[in-house]
Amino acid sequence: MTALAAFPSTDAARQEGLKVFVRGLRVEAGIGVYDHEHGRLQTLIIDVTLELSPHDVERLADTVNYETIAEAARAIVAEGHVGLVESFAERLALDALSDARVRRVTVRVEKPGALEAAEAAGCEVVYAR
Repeated sequence: MTALAAFPSTDAARQEGLKVFVRGLRVEAGIGVYDHEHGRLQTLIIDVTLELSPHDVERLADTVNYETIAEAARAIVAEGHVGLVESFAERLALDALSDARVRRVTVRVEKPGALEAAEAAGCEVVYAR
């Protein structure tokens, strides 16, 4: 049996990308265009995928801390009522792109209960530089 090296050799492999993601982030937001949606909170379920250029990551400073995604989503909620999930998703995506290391961002926002007989309705936006 061959002994395993402490760190596998990377001679035959090359990193092609790095993704940082948050899946299933739940926030309670004032959102919606209909009168009955104003003045109340609704659940949003948010998925965000950030694509970065391939590079070595040894420390937190070498990557995007996924807590910043949650903080950005909560900040949008704190700013007040948002009419459309599309607007919410766009704002979150553009905030993510404010970090120069992010080359592409995908934001999916689901609004459970928005459509009768559907598990969820929502949107997905993709931005790239």
